[in-house]
Amino acid sequence: MCSGNAAVISKVFVFICLLGMMQTSMAAQKGQSTVYKVTTATELTDTLKRVEHGDTINLASGIYRGNFLINHSIYLTGEGAIIEANSQGNAISIYASNVHLSHLHLQNWGEDLYQHNAGIFIDKGQENIVIEHIVLSGDGFGIYAEEIEHILIQHNQFIGNHQLAILDRGDGIHLKKSENAQILNNQIINVRDGVYLESGGHSVVNYNHFKGLQYAIHYMYTQGDMASQNIATQVLGGYALMSANNIQLIDNQASHASEFGVLLNLTQDSLIKNNDVRHIHWKGGDPTDLFESGKGIFIYGSQGNILQSNLISACDIGVAMALGGELNRVFLNHFINNQTQVRYVGDIRVEWSENQQGNYWSDYQGWDMTGNGIGEQFHLPNDRLDKLFWLYPEAHFLMESPVVILLKWLDKLLIKSDYNGVIDSYPLVSSLDLSIKD
Repeated sequence: MCSGNAAVISKVFVFICLLGMMQTSMAAQKGQSTVYKVTTATELTDTLKRVEHGDTINLASGIYRGNFLINHSIYLTGEGAIIEANSQGNAISIYASNVHLSHLHLQNWGEDLYQHNAGIFIDKGQENIVIEHIVLSGDGFGIYAEEIEHILIQHNQFIGNHQLAILDRGDGIHLKKSENAQILNNQIINVRDGVYLESGGHSVVNYNHFKGLQYAIHYMYTQGDMASQNIATQVLGGYALMSANNIQLIDNQASHASEFGVLLNLTQDSLIKNNDVRHIHWKGGDPTDLFESGKGIFIYGSQGNILQSNLISACDIGVAMALGGELNRVFLNHFINNQTQVRYVGDIRVEWSENQQGNYWSDYQGWDMTGNGIGEQFHLPNDRLDKLFWLYPEAHFLMESPVVILLKWLDKLLIKSDYNGVIDSYPLVSSLDLSIKD
């Protein structure tokens, strides 16, 4: 028994010694790292070939023409340095982990999206990449990476080509099968999608500004992601969650979009909370067509999600719901001055309240006799007259007429348990308090 314990202790001691030797070796290597000061494109190419892991390349101010490959774990920086890719390939291609890029200006890389031309292209299987304080201006992808883990992208500016059709542009940041990405404090304009995330998970996308693009953040087959404090304006759509699971979309803004503020398409178990969605308007098209209207939130075949404490204001449609989107929890939201508050395509009675707290509706005509902030009468955001006006939009000017108001009131009196549609049994009468009561 003692002999066995001695053998275990001996092995542990050897392991500790080996670990100490490795740490000493790594420290020695770190201490031997070299700082290269580079002034020309040729010198940069040569230096990238001979650097070792842990070295630093500091670029002098100036223009560096070419396409540059990084094959070692290095730090590349250069205040005032411009990498000009001559409209072909990638400006920088990374084939190593533990690479740090900062304070560069990359421009005019290739536009071939099938070849994944990018300002920064990262090879499959890399990890621990940091990209910060960089301006990327070009036609293709800003950053393209697959099968990457732990990438930090922060304080960068992405500028696409607004003269290209929006679907011909590259995404600002395109990550496929990535894990634990952090995308923080970036400005992204005139690209296809601002941030496109596919088949990965556990990303954090916070404090970014998006303008002049297709979708600000586009999740596709991802899970466990979070996006907060982002601002999207003048886009086709704000935040698209497609076939995604367990996404937290909290405290974001979307305004002046044409398709939607938030899209839940076949998305499950996600939290949509405290988002500010305003002025979503479709330009032209058929207003009776669900897909040709500006939707604050569009729920399409999605279930098990929570929509709580969001502001949806001045949209063509506040919330549109279709194809089995009934099984979601919707409460404490504010629907203010939307042309149509809710458009539900279905034939099931759907309750939108939680623990006797519903939503605030700017068109609610009930009253609060008890002073508890909750209306005494239920609210039907899409009654039978609303559905009639969907079919005949040219009659919308009658919506606020005394006759229609009277008919809507009478309709509610006649509706009993046979009503199929969205109903809020506990509508809020105040638009000030979004908190949940204990």
